Amino acid sequence: MEAYYARRAAEYEKIYDKPERQADLARLREDLPALFKGERVLEIACGTGYWTPLIAAQAGSVRAIDHAEETLSIARSKPYKKANVRFEQGDAYALPAWPQKFSACFAGFWWSHVPLARLDGFLRNLAAGLETGAKVAFLDNRYVEGSSTPISRRDAEGNTYQSRRLADGSSHEVLKNFPAAPDMKARLARFGTEVEFREYEYYWVATYRIMAGKTSGGA
Repeated sequence: MEAYYARRAAEYEKIYDKPERQADLARLREDLPALFKGERVLEIACGTGYWTPLIAAQAGSVRAIDHAEETLSIARSKPYKKANVRFEQGDAYALPAWPQKFSACFAGFWWSHVPLARLDGFLRNLAAGLETGAKVAFLDNRYVEGSSTPISRRDAEGNTYQSRRLADGSSHEVLKNFPAAPDMKARLARFGTEVEFREYEYYWVATYRIMAGKTSGGA
Protein backbone atom coordinates (compact mmCIF):
# COMPACT_ATOMS: atom_id res chain seq x y z
CA MET A 1 0.00 0.00 0.00
CA GLU A 2 2.77 2.45 0.93
CA ALA A 3 4.68 1.80 -2.28
CA TYR A 4 1.50 2.04 -4.34
CA TYR A 5 0.49 5.47 -3.00
CA ALA A 6 4.02 6.81 -3.27
CA ARG A 7 4.10 5.85 -6.96
CA ARG A 8 0.56 7.12 -7.49
CA ALA A 9 1.15 10.56 -5.96
CA ALA A 10 1.41 12.48 -9.23
CA GLU A 11 -1.82 11.02 -10.61
CA TYR A 12 -3.77 10.61 -7.36
CA GLU A 13 -6.23 13.44 -7.88
CA LYS A 14 -7.33 12.22 -11.30
CA ILE A 15 -9.88 10.09 -9.42
CA TYR A 16 -11.77 13.30 -8.67
CA ASP A 17 -12.24 13.96 -12.40
CA LYS A 18 -14.86 11.25 -12.96
CA PRO A 19 -17.84 13.09 -14.51
CA GLU A 20 -20.51 11.10 -12.71
CA ARG A 21 -19.09 12.05 -9.30
CA GLN A 22 -19.03 15.83 -9.73
CA ALA A 23 -22.40 16.53 -8.11
CA ASP A 24 -21.41 14.56 -5.00
CA LEU A 25 -18.03 16.27 -4.81
CA ALA A 26 -19.61 19.71 -5.09
CA ARG A 27 -21.86 18.89 -2.12
CA LEU A 28 -18.98 17.44 -0.12
CA ARG A 29 -16.83 20.53 -0.70
CA GLU A 30 -19.60 22.45 1.07
CA ASP A 31 -20.64 19.89 3.69
CA LEU A 32 -17.26 18.71 5.01
CA PRO A 33 -15.47 21.98 5.81
CA ALA A 34 -18.51 23.19 7.76
CA LEU A 35 -17.97 20.37 10.27
CA PHE A 36 -14.64 21.86 11.34
CA LYS A 37 -15.31 25.58 11.75
CA GLY A 38 -12.93 27.00 14.33
CA GLU A 39 -11.61 23.55 15.35
CA ARG A 40 -8.07 22.30 15.94
CA VAL A 41 -8.14 19.53 13.36
CA LEU A 42 -6.01 16.43 12.99
CA GLU A 43 -6.13 15.16 9.41
CA ILE A 44 -5.15 11.51 9.04
CA ALA A 45 -3.70 10.28 5.72
CA CYS A 46 -4.00 13.66 4.02
CA GLY A 47 -2.46 12.33 0.81
CA THR A 48 -1.97 15.08 -1.77
CA GLY A 49 -4.08 17.47 0.28
CA TYR A 50 -7.19 17.64 -1.87
CA TRP A 51 -9.40 18.28 1.18
CA THR A 52 -6.83 20.07 3.35
CA PRO A 53 -7.23 23.63 1.93
CA LEU A 54 -11.02 23.35 2.13
CA ILE A 55 -10.94 22.27 5.77
CA ALA A 56 -8.21 24.78 6.66
CA ALA A 57 -10.34 27.64 5.32
CA GLN A 58 -12.87 26.92 8.08
CA ALA A 59 -10.71 25.40 10.83
CA GLY A 60 -8.71 27.22 13.47
CA SER A 61 -5.72 25.03 12.64
CA VAL A 62 -4.89 21.77 10.86
CA ARG A 63 -2.13 19.26 11.47
CA ALA A 64 -2.06 16.93 8.49
CA ILE A 65 -0.11 13.67 8.47
CA ASP A 66 0.65 11.10 5.81
CA HIS A 67 3.14 8.27 5.54
CA ALA A 68 4.43 9.11 2.05
CA GLU A 69 6.69 12.08 1.51
CA GLU A 70 5.76 11.97 -2.19
CA THR A 71 2.14 12.88 -1.43
CA LEU A 72 3.04 15.30 1.37
CA SER A 73 5.22 17.36 -0.97
CA ILE A 74 2.20 17.91 -3.22
CA ALA A 75 -0.02 18.77 -0.27
CA ARG A 76 2.52 21.31 1.01
CA SER A 77 2.66 23.05 -2.38
CA LYS A 78 -1.01 24.08 -2.27
CA PRO A 79 -2.12 27.56 -1.16
CA TYR A 80 -3.35 27.97 2.42
CA LYS A 81 -4.74 31.47 2.86
CA LYS A 82 -4.75 31.39 6.66
CA ALA A 83 -1.27 29.83 7.01
CA ASN A 84 -2.76 27.54 9.64
CA VAL A 85 -1.64 24.11 8.37
CA ARG A 86 1.30 22.02 9.56
CA PHE A 87 2.32 18.87 7.70
CA GLU A 88 4.09 15.92 9.25
CA GLN A 89 5.20 12.52 7.99
CA GLY A 90 3.71 9.92 10.30
CA ASP A 91 2.05 6.57 10.86
CA ALA A 92 -1.72 6.61 11.34
CA TYR A 93 -1.45 3.46 13.46
CA ALA A 94 1.12 5.01 15.81
CA LEU A 95 0.24 8.66 16.25
CA PRO A 96 2.70 10.85 18.15
CA ALA A 97 1.85 12.11 21.63
CA TRP A 98 1.35 15.76 20.69
CA PRO A 99 1.40 18.27 23.59
CA GLN A 100 -2.18 19.37 22.95
CA LYS A 101 -5.09 17.12 22.04
CA PHE A 102 -7.18 17.96 18.97
CA SER A 103 -10.80 19.07 19.01
CA ALA A 104 -11.65 17.36 15.70
CA CYS A 105 -10.34 14.79 13.24
CA PHE A 106 -10.83 14.11 9.54
CA ALA A 107 -9.71 11.14 7.46
CA GLY A 108 -10.60 10.96 3.78
CA PHE A 109 -10.39 7.64 1.94
CA TRP A 110 -8.42 6.04 4.74
CA TRP A 111 -11.03 3.81 6.38
CA SER A 112 -11.38 1.60 3.31
CA HIS A 113 -7.66 0.79 3.37
CA VAL A 114 -7.53 -0.33 7.01
CA PRO A 115 -7.64 -4.13 7.43
CA LEU A 116 -10.74 -5.14 9.38
CA ALA A 117 -8.63 -6.68 12.13
CA ARG A 118 -6.88 -3.33 12.73
CA LEU A 119 -9.90 -1.02 12.86
CA ASP A 120 -10.55 -1.20 16.60
CA GLY A 121 -6.90 -0.63 17.43
CA PHE A 122 -6.76 2.35 15.10
CA LEU A 123 -9.92 3.89 16.62
CA ARG A 124 -8.66 3.33 20.15
CA ASN A 125 -5.31 4.99 19.44
CA LEU A 126 -7.00 7.85 17.60
CA ALA A 127 -9.26 8.58 20.57
CA ALA A 128 -6.24 8.93 22.82
CA GLY A 129 -5.12 11.98 20.82
CA LEU A 130 -8.51 13.73 20.82
CA GLU A 131 -10.35 15.79 23.39
CA THR A 132 -13.54 14.57 25.00
CA GLY A 133 -16.33 15.74 22.71
CA ALA A 134 -14.09 15.94 19.64
CA LYS A 135 -15.88 15.35 16.36
CA VAL A 136 -14.44 12.70 14.04
CA ALA A 137 -15.41 12.48 10.37
CA PHE A 138 -14.50 9.75 7.90
CA LEU A 139 -15.12 10.16 4.17
CA ASP A 140 -14.85 7.26 1.75
CA ASN A 141 -16.26 5.54 -1.33
CA ARG A 142 -19.43 3.57 -1.79
CA TYR A 143 -19.17 0.68 -4.20
CA VAL A 144 -21.07 1.66 -7.34
CA GLU A 145 -21.10 -0.79 -10.23
CA GLY A 146 -19.73 0.77 -13.39
CA SER A 147 -17.92 3.57 -11.54
CA SER A 148 -15.90 1.75 -8.89
CA THR A 149 -12.98 -0.52 -9.72
CA PRO A 150 -14.28 -4.12 -9.51
CA ILE A 151 -13.45 -6.25 -6.48
CA SER A 152 -10.81 -8.80 -7.47
CA ARG A 153 -10.84 -11.01 -4.37
CA ARG A 154 -11.88 -11.37 -0.73
CA ASP A 155 -9.63 -12.81 1.97
CA ALA A 156 -10.46 -15.09 4.89
CA GLU A 157 -11.06 -12.13 7.24
CA GLY A 158 -13.55 -10.49 4.87
CA ASN A 159 -11.27 -7.79 3.46
CA THR A 160 -11.80 -7.00 -0.21
CA TYR A 161 -9.19 -6.06 -2.81
CA GLN A 162 -8.96 -4.30 -6.16
CA SER A 163 -6.42 -4.70 -8.95
CA ARG A 164 -5.22 -1.29 -10.10
CA ARG A 165 -2.87 -0.18 -12.87
CA LEU A 166 -0.91 3.08 -12.74
CA ALA A 167 0.13 5.32 -15.62
CA ASP A 168 3.64 3.83 -15.52
CA GLY A 169 2.13 0.43 -16.38
CA SER A 170 2.67 -1.16 -12.99
CA SER A 171 -0.09 -3.31 -11.47
CA HIS A 172 -0.98 -3.31 -7.78
CA GLU A 173 -3.38 -5.19 -5.53
CA VAL A 174 -4.97 -2.67 -3.16
CA LEU A 175 -7.04 -3.40 -0.07
CA LYS A 176 -10.35 -1.54 -0.45
CA ASN A 177 -13.21 -2.26 1.93
CA PHE A 178 -16.75 -0.95 1.51
CA PRO A 179 -18.48 -1.00 4.92
CA ALA A 180 -22.23 -1.42 5.30
CA ALA A 181 -23.94 1.36 7.22
CA PRO A 182 -25.18 -0.85 10.13
CA ASP A 183 -21.72 -2.36 10.66
CA MET A 184 -20.04 1.02 10.54
CA LYS A 185 -22.46 2.61 12.99
CA ALA A 186 -22.20 -0.31 15.41
CA ARG A 187 -18.39 -0.16 15.43
CA LEU A 188 -18.21 3.61 15.94
CA ALA A 189 -20.79 3.41 18.73
CA ARG A 190 -18.23 1.43 20.74
CA PHE A 191 -15.89 4.42 20.66
CA GLY A 192 -18.17 7.42 20.85
CA THR A 193 -21.65 8.87 20.65
CA GLU A 194 -23.80 10.85 18.22
CA VAL A 195 -22.90 8.42 15.45
CA GLU A 196 -24.22 9.37 12.02
CA PHE A 197 -23.72 7.72 8.64
CA ARG A 198 -24.67 9.79 5.59
CA GLU A 199 -24.71 8.27 2.13
CA TYR A 200 -24.21 10.22 -1.07
CA GLU A 201 -24.49 8.53 -4.46
CA TYR A 202 -20.79 7.66 -4.70
CA TYR A 203 -19.48 8.43 -1.21
CA TRP A 204 -20.32 8.14 2.47
CA VAL A 205 -19.50 10.30 5.49
CA ALA A 206 -19.51 8.88 9.02
CA THR A 207 -19.27 11.14 12.06
CA TYR A 208 -19.21 10.62 15.82
CA ARG A 209 -17.98 12.34 18.98
CA ILE A 210 -15.33 11.13 21.40
CA MET A 211 -16.84 10.85 24.88
CA ALA A 212 -15.30 10.24 28.29
CA GLY A 213 -15.04 6.56 29.05
CA LYS A 214 -15.27 5.55 25.37
CA THR A 215 -11.61 5.57 24.43
CA SER A 216 -11.24 1.89 25.32
CA GLY A 217 -13.85 0.85 22.79
CA GLY A 218 -15.92 -0.88 25.43
CA ALA A 219 -13.05 -3.07 26.66
